[in-house]
Amino acid sequence: MTQIFQRAWVGKGLILLLMALTLLPFLSLFTAALAPGGTYPSGIAWPEAPQWNNFVRAFEVADIGRMMVSSLIIVLGVVPLAVVIASMAGFALAKLVPTGRKWLYLVFVLGLTLPFESIITPLYYEIRALGLLNTRFAIILPLLGLYMPFSVYWMRAHFINVPQDLSEAAQLDGAGYWREFWYVQIPLARSSIMSLSILLFLWTWNQFLLPIVLVQDPAKRTMAGALGAFQGQWGTDVPLLSAGSLIIMAPTIIIFLIFQRQFVAALLQGAVKG
Repeated sequence: MTQIFQRAWVGKGLILLLMALTLLPFLSLFTAALAPGGTYPSGIAWPEAPQWNNFVRAFEVADIGRMMVSSLIIVLGVVPLAVVIASMAGFALAKLVPTGRKWLYLVFVLGLTLPFESIITPLYYEIRALGLLNTRFAIILPLLGLYMPFSVYWMRAHFINVPQDLSEAAQLDGAGYWREFWYVQIPLARSSIMSLSILLFLWTWNQFLLPIVLVQDPAKRTMAGALGAFQGQWGTDVPLLSAGSLIIMAPTIIIFLIFQRQFVAALLQGAVKG
């Protein structure tokens, strides 16, 4: 009994330690954002006169309202379409592709091994040839392709664990593959779709490299990409830069906190079935 009690306390202690290590950078960023403008905060120290107006100033200087609208447009152009395509492809690979043609699935798995940075140069020239440079499509279209291997892999992992009896029952009732997909499989995949949507939202919202390389106008970038221009202009003002970074991170943190149960449920579902 004593050993069980000790293990419980050791486990709780490790969790608290990991939480502290995770929150430490955010705490440092928060205290730096409250420091007087033009100063260089060192370490984690609560300022004597917190400058809360740094957040208002950062919002106005970086024109974060317009950046947020641009990020939402890009997210709405990427996430719904990626989820729909990945769901259909995952269902097809799990239920419709014959056993002898599983190499099709390996094509998507190989896509997971592709280093993102290695294709940025040819991607730039391809986008330029299409005449899409400095447009939001220069971000949306590549992200759809880059997210597809993981998204298909994620959805296939769900559909392949759905009992085959459900498919046979739907077919006996006269449902074709299309009706089975929309009316039987998709309702069962709600948690997987929700968690995939959260991941794609976070990755798209925090996308930095593509907007910097392919879009020159900060108003057409994601918020994280716009931070690059903000950093170049106001990089010497550490409190202002810290405040802007926290504002940009806030939506992703809020989204994750709201939907964390669905996200964890999907992970646990895969672990139990895996």
